[in-house]
Amino acid sequence: MAIMMTILHSIALFFLFFNTPPLVTCSSNQTDQLSLLAIKSSLQDPQGALSSWNQTLPFCSWRGIQCRDNRVVTLTLPSLGLVGSLSPHIGNLSLLTNITLANNFFGGTIPVEITLLGRLQFLDFSNNSFMGELPKNLSQCINLVQFAFYINHLSGTIPNELGFLPKLEAILFSSNRFSGVIPSSVGNITTLQELSLGACRLTGEIPESLGRLGLLTFLQLSQNNFTGTIPHALFNLTNIYYFDVSVNSLHGVIPSTIGDTLPNLAFLFLAQNQFSGPIPNSISNASLIVWIILSINQFSGPVPNLERLTLIEEFLLDSNLIEDDMSFISSLTNSTNLESFDVSKNMLIGSLPESLANLSVLVNFFDIHKNQIHGNIPLGIGNLVNLGTVDLSHNLLDGQIPMSISKLSNLRSLFMGRNRFNGKLPSLFGNMTLLSEFQLEGNDLSGNLPSNLGNLSNLLELDLSENNFTGLIPQEIMRLSSVSIVLNLSHNAFEGSIPSEVGSLRNLAALDLSSNRLSGVIPTSLSSCVSLERLYLDENLLQGEIPAGMSTLMGLLELDLSRNNLSGSIPSFLGNLKLEKLNLSFNKLQGEVPSRGVFTNLSSISLDGNQGFCGGIEELKFPTCKGVKSSKAKLSTLWKILIPIMVIGGLCIVILVFLKCKKTEENPRPVVSSEDAFGGQLLRLSYADLLKATNGFSESNVVGFGRFGSVYKVVLDDEKDIVVAVKVLNLDVRGASKTFMAECRSLGGIRHRNLVKLVSVCDSVDFKGNDFKALVYEFKVNGSLDKWLHNNDEENGEDLKSLSIIQRLNIALDIAHGIKYLHFGSDSSIIHGDLKPSNVLLDHDMVACVGDFGLAKIASNILSSSYESNTSSFGIKGTLGYLPPEYGTFGSISMQGDVYSFGIILLEMFINKRPTNDLFGGEVNLHRYVSSALPHGLMDIIDPRLEMGGLKMEFVGRILNIGVSCSKENPRDRMPITLVENELADILAQLQPFSLDV
Repeated sequence: MAIMMTILHSIALFFLFFNTPPLVTCSSNQTDQLSLLAIKSSLQDPQGALSSWNQTLPFCSWRGIQCRDNRVVTLTLPSLGLVGSLSPHIGNLSLLTNITLANNFFGGTIPVEITLLGRLQFLDFSNNSFMGELPKNLSQCINLVQFAFYINHLSGTIPNELGFLPKLEAILFSSNRFSGVIPSSVGNITTLQELSLGACRLTGEIPESLGRLGLLTFLQLSQNNFTGTIPHALFNLTNIYYFDVSVNSLHGVIPSTIGDTLPNLAFLFLAQNQFSGPIPNSISNASLIVWIILSINQFSGPVPNLERLTLIEEFLLDSNLIEDDMSFISSLTNSTNLESFDVSKNMLIGSLPESLANLSVLVNFFDIHKNQIHGNIPLGIGNLVNLGTVDLSHNLLDGQIPMSISKLSNLRSLFMGRNRFNGKLPSLFGNMTLLSEFQLEGNDLSGNLPSNLGNLSNLLELDLSENNFTGLIPQEIMRLSSVSIVLNLSHNAFEGSIPSEVGSLRNLAALDLSSNRLSGVIPTSLSSCVSLERLYLDENLLQGEIPAGMSTLMGLLELDLSRNNLSGSIPSFLGNLKLEKLNLSFNKLQGEVPSRGVFTNLSSISLDGNQGFCGGIEELKFPTCKGVKSSKAKLSTLWKILIPIMVIGGLCIVILVFLKCKKTEENPRPVVSSEDAFGGQLLRLSYADLLKATNGFSESNVVGFGRFGSVYKVVLDDEKDIVVAVKVLNLDVRGASKTFMAECRSLGGIRHRNLVKLVSVCDSVDFKGNDFKALVYEFKVNGSLDKWLHNNDEENGEDLKSLSIIQRLNIALDIAHGIKYLHFGSDSSIIHGDLKPSNVLLDHDMVACVGDFGLAKIASNILSSSYESNTSSFGIKGTLGYLPPEYGTFGSISMQGDVYSFGIILLEMFINKRPTNDLFGGEVNLHRYVSSALPHGLMDIIDPRLEMGGLKMEFVGRILNIGVSCSKENPRDRMPITLVENELADILAQLQPFSLDV
């Protein structure tokens, strides 16, 4: 009997999988069980979340299942890492009232069978990768209350049938790829409370019918292509607390009664449209308002009285046509929650009132730039101790910079340029060690620069140009290796020589010391500034020759050395650089002008005001250089002498090589070993040793595969427990020999806790006389970071556990340590070129080590060789998703490229999505996906496996912000690895109290 029941059960399961609807011979609860098994069979379950879904347990006790009368009524499987498509058998669960599959990796189309679920009330497929159109027969789900599909890839039009769902309370469709208009039938859903259609690519006008949604509390229509005006009836929906139509092409005037008709309004987003007219005075009656975002419109007139808005946190009115004085700030002194204040790019006048000091101590963003504000900075500004960004630039402010500004110890960005400040630069700025951006250009400041500006170790950008500073340039400023965007001291009266410490600015993109009184020679240490793209030393008193060391500046695009006293000839290496503009005019240069590179474009060079030039392209009209013909004749004679000598010498070399190779076949050449990490002794391994240790290079010893060969786990000494990883290169693969040399050069002389150690190098021949090359590393028992992030399969009999937040942060910090050492820890800067999670290995204690240096380049080697030989093909190497965009465009590698790759890894670690995920394509990539979710959408994107515990979300936001900063498109905008290291260490220190929870 049992056998017969098993057979019948198998037959039923067969027909269930291949026929819909199921066999009528099955009972309803059997149908439910078999349907659930069919749903499971269409999924990958890397976390084992559905392990309870088996026939040994009653299906009503399976994870995520709730039953009533032994029938499935609830299917809730959020944030479980499930991958695959949703089976059409979902339609057989006829009593379902709730389906929640949010925050997984479902793809494919939404099965039409879902419309058979007439009892369905809650449907949540948000934050997945569903594609295609919404099912057309949704009106059959007449009991639907919530319909959530935000953050997917759904396309097509929004079905008109939505308007026939009489109980619907929430339509949450934001961040999809719909087309067309909002169906006017949506206005028929009088029960609707939430309508979220942001970033859906919708067009047309906002339907008037939405004004009938009397219960609506949440309206999000931002980031679409809507035109026309906002229907007036929407401003009469008294229950609305969230109103967002930002980033569209809407126009018109906001009703004067908005604050009266929307008494519950808390969030008002109208930014980036074409609204005009005054800001209604009645806005002050909406006393519950928290955010007012009106940026980038054409609002005019004065700012209304805001004193009743005691709950306001964000007030952004920038880029409009507001005409008022600054006294309205006083009306915000009751707003004790205020954090951001931005009225920049308007037509504001008057002085900053003393009441500025009474603003909320929570204010961290204060921006009034590009107005006509005059007078002094109030002394009370020092009360705003949480200020992180202050922008006062492009106004008429004057007087001395108040000493009280030194109290702003949290300040990271300070912009005060284009004003009329005078006096000396207070030394207090040297105490503001968190500053990363500091601009004071275009003022009347004078005197010497304080040397303690060298304390600003987090500084990325310093602009003190167009002032009256005098004296020497402090050496301490030139030692600020963190400065990577620009260092601009131009148009002052600095004198003396350029400090040799300028070589510390290895990450700097732009250096401008023009229009000063600098003398002496151009320092040779400038050759260390390998990231320079723009160098301006014009209008000084420099003398001597252009140093040959500048040939290392391979990324240089603009060079201006004009109006100095430079002598000698034009170095030929300038023709090898990528220069787009070169100005050598008004010096004492002479001799032959090169005829390659920038010198072939007459509009890109300026050589006026020199004497004795010859050669160059015809358009320059310089005379032919004398002695060229006689030199060629002398060279011809020399060749006649050298050729016989070279022929004889070549024959001798061939004979010696032949004899050497013959001897090598009899006795394989010895290993080239590096110093072993196990006690400092040399570890010498021959081909025979490795053949034996790997059991003839058996596949059972393979622990990984790379692009150039296989990696074997090898036990060299059981007693001493010496285990290594041996990377045997397949020399038939093009580039394998080059990667062998790259790793030898990169790792041969370096040792760091967070870099994989090269134990030995075997460069020999096998027993058949074929070349054999292998690299021997310390073995890392916990494998690659990629495996921990994306593969929980059993390995070595152990289940991999999900990494905690503390573990991930420690690993990220380890990687940053390793990158910093590569870039700055030795005489030659090493650029990895292929950073990705599979190249990060974890030891027994989960300490991360960067490995696989097959594409690594030593900066000094790159920069001393020709551009073509080192970079022309590099753009197509590396790994897609982790390669910075500039590699594909220019082919030149850089430290900033490694920082980009690190940023992508950091984002991947905390949201558990590869940069090649199907979610990304077109204009959406991992960087933009995360940045668009910050700061308020973190819970929608972070790795669902993370146990948050007592952790505050602000820490996760800070970590992701670092990843976003590192992976910006423009290399100059990326956070330097030194600053990354400091920021991650700071976050880790603050997280220690939460370590038991996370």
